[in-house]
Amino acid sequence: MRKLCTAAAALTALALSLAGCASTPAATGTSTAGGGTTLTVFAAASMKPTFTALGTAFESTHAGVKVTFNFAGSQTLAEQIINGAAADAFASANEANMKTVTDAGLAATGAQVYATNQLTIAVPPDNPAGITSWNDLTKKGLKLVVCAPVVPCGAATEKIEQATGTTLTPVSEEQAVTDVMAKVQAGEADAGLVYQTDVIAAGETVKGIEFAESSKAINTNVIAALKDGPQAKLGQEFVDLVLSAEGQQVLKAAGFGAAD
Repeated sequence: MRKLCTAAAALTALALSLAGCASTPAATGTSTAGGGTTLTVFAAASMKPTFTALGTAFESTHAGVKVTFNFAGSQTLAEQIINGAAADAFASANEANMKTVTDAGLAATGAQVYATNQLTIAVPPDNPAGITSWNDLTKKGLKLVVCAPVVPCGAATEKIEQATGTTLTPVSEEQAVTDVMAKVQAGEADAGLVYQTDVIAAGETVKGIEFAESSKAINTNVIAALKDGPQAKLGQEFVDLVLSAEGQQVLKAAGFGAAD
């Protein structure tokens, strides 16, 4: 996991260096029992390295604020928010799950695109199944792991299948892209469909295989502050950081496509 830690450290260093020129306002909003203020961000599992780095940068410019994250599949997060979970901002890996939240009137403003991402194939470093293309994922006996259809990465997988007339037969369907990656890293799968950014973050623990068909299902990542969040104002400030030139530079360094 050395390369993964190095990548995460590099993103944090970049985020902090970009935040270094900003002023440090006092924390606003309701304080926690410990005297500080907690900003809670619900974010797609694929955002963990970049948002963790941006969270550290946010804390460096907001005295007394602690940023906490709930990373999971976007569909799980949307359901939690709909059911009353306390969150100040929500970042979804696709527009469909965000729509569930905005349609319920829970967003402070309209959702905004902050990045794009697309699928790639992750295999163990030695690639025991000899995967080189999308069509190789149909090999008989292949231990393929994908996201469940309700998860953004699973919806993208289905879209590519439909566009190419291909039918995959995975051995398991996971509830988050990080779970797919974990099975590949553990040697429990010959291949997994994850985001390009996940492969970059994983470093030498996996090998990434790009495929042209992935362009048929590019995910649009969207973010919004939540109007009923305990720290709604700070939630919007975090959204602003993600959308800022500084935030976009951190996302670009992690392999995400530009918001525009």
